[in-house]
Amino acid sequence: MKQQKIITSLRQFRVWHKILGIVLAFFVIISAITGVLLAFKKNVAILQPPTQKTASKNLNDWKSIAELESIAQNTFQQAFPDKENSVERLDVQPSKGMVKVLFKNGWWEVQIDGSTGEVLSVGQRHADWIEKLHDGSIISDAFKLVSMNFLGWGLLMMVITGMWLWYGPKRYRKMKQKKPTQIKTTYQEKISD
Repeated sequence: MKQQKIITSLRQFRVWHKILGIVLAFFVIISAITGVLLAFKKNVAILQPPTQKTASKNLNDWKSIAELESIAQNTFQQAFPDKENSVERLDVQPSKGMVKVLFKNGWWEVQIDGSTGEVLSVGQRHADWIEKLHDGSIISDAFKLVSMNFLGWGLLMMVITGMWLWYGPKRYRKMKQKKPTQIKTTYQEKISD
């Protein structure tokens, strides 16, 4: 009876494991590829422009945020006169003496020396859209929430069903090996009575 339950559960788990694996494969492949790329974002300039460093680390000597934002806007307009773009955020890095001004469209950034206002670099941040693809937010925040939960819970279920598919046959073989011995012992007891 117990052996039959094990066989039945193994069959069910195999089906669940297979279906879940097929559905999860798409998300796992995207997550794995983008995760590998993101691991190298600081080391590969095409993924993210290298962070420039300056000697101006004293914030008291820095230009105002409004001035830095204006310099970045003018620089972007000069570099790309046919594109309109607005600032999404400023990444202030006092330890490096610079500010990264990140734009909303096209994943562009302008790096500026905080005290002199000198433009250090203008580049495209491919790592940003790769990160959004990685977590699903490239579609929407709701999709990110659903897909990341599905991926997390799905992988957990894959581990659980995979462990049972590994351990279940071992348990079945042990039970199968014990049964003939138990029958033999029971048979010998009846003969000796």
